[in-house]
Amino acid sequence: MPVSTIKNYRWIIVTLLFLATTINYVDRQIIGLLKPILEVEFHWTETDFAHIVMAFTAAYAIGLILMGRVIDKIGTRLGYSLIIIIWSVAGMFHAIARSALHFSLARIGLGLGEAGNFPAAVKTVSEWFPKKERGLATGIFNSGTSVGVVMALIIVPWILNRFGWHEVFWITGAFGFVWLIFWLKFYNLPSREKRLSAEEYSLILKGQENEGEVKGIVREIKWYKLFTFRQTWAFITGKALIDPIFWFFLFWLPSYFSSTYHLDLKKPSLELMIIYAATTVGSIGGGYFSSFLISRGWPVMKARKSALFIFALLELTIIFAQFTTAAWMAVGIISLAVAVHQAWATNIFTIASDMFPTEAVSSVVGIGGMAGAVGGILFPVLIGYLLDSFKAAGNLVGGYNIIFTICGFTYLVAWTIIHLLTRKHEVVKLSELQ
Repeated sequence: MPVSTIKNYRWIIVTLLFLATTINYVDRQIIGLLKPILEVEFHWTETDFAHIVMAFTAAYAIGLILMGRVIDKIGTRLGYSLIIIIWSVAGMFHAIARSALHFSLARIGLGLGEAGNFPAAVKTVSEWFPKKERGLATGIFNSGTSVGVVMALIIVPWILNRFGWHEVFWITGAFGFVWLIFWLKFYNLPSREKRLSAEEYSLILKGQENEGEVKGIVREIKWYKLFTFRQTWAFITGKALIDPIFWFFLFWLPSYFSSTYHLDLKKPSLELMIIYAATTVGSIGGGYFSSFLISRGWPVMKARKSALFIFALLELTIIFAQFTTAAWMAVGIISLAVAVHQAWATNIFTIASDMFPTEAVSSVVGIGGMAGAVGGILFPVLIGYLLDSFKAAGNLVGGYNIIFTICGFTYLVAWTIIHLLTRKHEVVKLSELQ
């Protein structure tokens, strides 16, 4: 009996990517939300908790390189299944942990598994979307990062109050296995998906004629050759210089509002919720903008880099945060900054799928992601030094002002390097990687 086709099937796929990314960020936020309870029950010191956080960060950095390569070798269907099983099992393992060492081991498993999400998601977009739609598709799934943070703020207290902290890990860990059922039911390569119409398949293949994996042909690449291309270093630049800024926004903003505007962090914060919600708007809007330019006839790389340049200019507005005199003024400026960051991040991910064949996309995203993770480890050292120095001088706000200025100009620096490395708008061919 013939299988009925489903209209716009590719958007079902991107919905699955969005849900996976949301679950990814819910799972990684839990340990921080439960810290006040766990540190009392297990008598953690701040150093113990720092080691737990470092275990995740180090595993995540290594996992980006490792999982990116694995996914390119075994494909997205099996690759995504593998990583979500790893991180879901690791998430559940937290529930039976009884010491800082046990939690560190669980965080290592979580970091290794979760690291595969973005390499797998970007590769999936490159398989299922024509280049003119990749920006929007990437923006949609990337918005799951902010939705996951907000969902964790809602779900974790609800489960904790009705059951306990063990159940928080059991229940949220199970989300991944529920998602896996739908992934295996709905996902396959376009060439093998019988519910995909001939018209949509033709649309997907447009501009991808040389990308064998979309047609069901998996070809090996020589991984080390990726480092010989300027395009790889352009992507590394876009991640290494900019990713650390997002971690600053994510982890230090509560402290900034507390110290500068006396925000009570023991209560739900509408200010912070608005700021983090703005990232969703930036992620989807940034992806739509470059896709819109391409649909109007702009060359792909010109559209992406023009969008990045505009976002870099807009990010300069974060510098004005130092001149605010009221909390809501800061909320407005910082909301714009984090939204623009996500718009930038969406287009950087999309550029990877524009510049490289599908067979290499996960590996490239993994390499760039590790560079971003390393930057995320080093930048806090500078942040800590500046804030401690200014705090000792009785002017903590001055430290934040310098950091905001650094953040504002870094995007233009990154764009300049990316532009110089990709002036010829060349696309790496599969034959060059074999």
